[in-house]
Amino acid sequence: MALARSEQSSQRFYSVSGQIRIERNLYYDMLEKTQKAGLDITPWLEWFLNCLNRAFDATENNLASVLGKARFGKTPGQKSFNQRQRWMLNKLLDGFEGKLNSSKWAAIAKCSQDTALRDFLDLVERGVLAKGPGGGRSTSYSLATADAQSTMR
Repeated sequence: MALARSEQSSQRFYSVSGQIRIERNLYYDMLEKTQKAGLDITPWLEWFLNCLNRAFDATENNLASVLGKARFGKTPGQKSFNQRQRWMLNKLLDGFEGKLNSSKWAAIAKCSQDTALRDFLDLVERGVLAKGPGGGRSTSYSLATADAQSTMR
């Protein structure tokens, strides 16, 4: 409450309560230790300020992701993606783990292998996806670099 009042703003872009919820067990451990200790609340204040810092970091990461998606969406040629492509590109922009190939695309997007391959080839041709090293069954794709995306048609 003191933080909210000190900002003199009705808007906050970070969530201390959300971060405490993530770190709930540590929060309760720290409260218990503080209650059982003497009057020195320094360890709790240190934990809280570090938690606040982690909340700022989480917000910064979320905003970077949102802004990255917004910039990506404004790149020329981005408006004509089909629904599967938009959905899968969002997954990639959110940090898809592992190698993405047409089989995974087909399974995730619930489409045929041929449809997934057509989606891939279209995105590669536009410079949105880049083909990884290897070929044949080990062919994988990832988001192209920002330089490649800026040259899209």
